[in-house]
Amino acid sequence: MPYFSDEDGEWMVRAARRVLEEYLIRGRRVVPEPPTGKLSREFGVFTTLKTYPSGDLRGCIGYPYPIKPLNVALAETAILATTEDPRFPPVSPDELDSLIVEVSALTPPQRLDVPKGEVPEHIVVGKHGLIIRNGAYSGLLLPQVPIEEGWDVGEFLAYASLKAGLPPDAWTWPNTEIYTFTAEVFAETEPNGQVRRVM
Repeated sequence: MPYFSDEDGEWMVRAARRVLEEYLIRGRRVVPEPPTGKLSREFGVFTTLKTYPSGDLRGCIGYPYPIKPLNVALAETAILATTEDPRFPPVSPDELDSLIVEVSALTPPQRLDVPKGEVPEHIVVGKHGLIIRNGAYSGLLLPQVPIEEGWDVGEFLAYASLKAGLPPDAWTWPNTEIYTFTAEVFAETEPNGQVRRVM
């Protein structure tokens, strides 16, 4: 059973867009007031921006761990995704109407304590997200990414290792930590359009 209803998901996506409009157009930081208590519980959250209609990534930043109330984390990650993603220049106000807003609410990451050779058996593509960590290196991929890219489990692990700045086989190293999590993901079908549950 999902924790969030479709209405909750719609609120999250609409709230993220409102935060972006207030920040990029009016220069104001706002924290939307949630309609229910569950939307102010502490949750890990990622805000993702994609160009429309190509679906190319335009920005994605989040908090993997439940360190802040969801509505606060949502407001902060929405702004960070537009201004602080090192892979892209900051989003300009006139881009807003050509961007899709997607929000992922995460379960707390759980360390996968199994022999490295058994790791692929414990990861389900389309269900699990991954964090690969080794010393100061860390990389995260959301569960929708391997679906969008058409990866199998091996490719998912390899690309998560690369995301951490490590070789693709780093997930097999004895001192590499692997964490899994799940996410409920909601996104606009078009800029300012209907909101649907992605997973």
